[in-house]
Amino acid sequence: MSIAEIAAAAKVASIQLAGVKSDVKNKALAKIAEALRQNSAEIVSANKQDLADAGKSNLSAPLLKRLKFDEQKIADVFAGIKSLIKIDDPVGRTISATELDEGLELYKVSCPIGVIGVIFESRPDALVQISTLCLKSGNAVLLKGGSEARHTNKILADVICKASDNGGIPKGWLGLMETRAEVAEILKMDEYIDLLVPRGSNEFVRHIMDNTSIPVLGHAEGICHVYVDAEADLDMAVKIAVDSKCQYCAVCNAAETLLVDEKIAKDFLPRVKAAYEQKSVEIRGCERTAAIIDVGPATAEDWGREYLDYVISVKVVGGIDEAIEHINQYGSGHTDTIITADKKKAAKFMDLVDSANVFWNCSTRFSDGYRYGLGAEVGISTNKIHARGPVGMEGLLIHKWKLLGSGQIVADYSGSGAKKFKHKKLNKDCEL
Repeated sequence: MSIAEIAAAAKVASIQLAGVKSDVKNKALAKIAEALRQNSAEIVSANKQDLADAGKSNLSAPLLKRLKFDEQKIADVFAGIKSLIKIDDPVGRTISATELDEGLELYKVSCPIGVIGVIFESRPDALVQISTLCLKSGNAVLLKGGSEARHTNKILADVICKASDNGGIPKGWLGLMETRAEVAEILKMDEYIDLLVPRGSNEFVRHIMDNTSIPVLGHAEGICHVYVDAEADLDMAVKIAVDSKCQYCAVCNAAETLLVDEKIAKDFLPRVKAAYEQKSVEIRGCERTAAIIDVGPATAEDWGREYLDYVISVKVVGGIDEAIEHINQYGSGHTDTIITADKKKAAKFMDLVDSANVFWNCSTRFSDGYRYGLGAEVGISTNKIHARGPVGMEGLLIHKWKLLGSGQIVADYSGSGAKKFKHKKLNKDCEL
């Protein structure tokens, strides 16, 4: 099938999928989880081929780690799907209800967006997360993963499609794109695709935004900050700074810049340097940092750089106001955290830092749909409309207005002697 035919099929499937009942979707998800486990040997074998090919092309160690999809990763996605099944169906939920007049009731009800096109990095577990989230939320999906994962993505898509077909889900709800040329084609398919979610570099996301009329949801880069305040518990600060950078450095919620209040810099920087050295982290610091610990110089470009590697830039700041100013200037609006015992400072930081996720005394790595209880995520959005932060099922939904009448006409509510609207809020679901 051509990509146009795949997209057209997804559009047809999306209309049917919007009406599929919760128990059918959940049974299909259970079949998908079981099929992934039953086909684990073939999936791991395909992934080993991708890893071998990537090794020949000198892919960096962090990116190889992201590409790896072994038995443990399969167990993780299996658990994620089981968790997703337990979540209440978000489709058809009454958001608000209003009695306009006797026998005339208006309901705002959640519904799927339609066809979601997701272009993502070489991370096979993302394919499983995205496709199952779309299924649960009643959306069809077109997927394009990184070319390094092409063998793994192909078998995963095949397994998921076969299992969902057996589970009663409309055929064609999931389509896999395999070439860059297909990405260029779908940017023109606004008659089939309702939303694009690109995941990748700033340059790539900007290219998508500039070359399509389809709405785009996503984020360009994850330039995340850890700010260690003068009132911080230094043991806690070291622990969080290390986890934010090192727990998994090749992802968008890993910290790229560490900001340190000048009042505790002499005590804190040697401690965090020792901890980073144990993890083989390269530190690039400002002049004030270099006056305290031995580090490489940080250039102006470092403050706005997403390393996705064991590298971090460090800056000594004059206090919380300078930290907030720095984050809002150089950050990407993704995730930023403050380490402090001062509740008022934490509140100020969380109010004034203009990011989708703002934390107090915890790692930036918590910025994740699964950890938020969203059942996984299709991506992270730094947009300020529709969805922001980890985009789980809520971000894959829109709403429609349902008006239930009993013969009313507008003419009765206009002109001389017009009837009056009640506009009375109701506490009830839309039931037909």
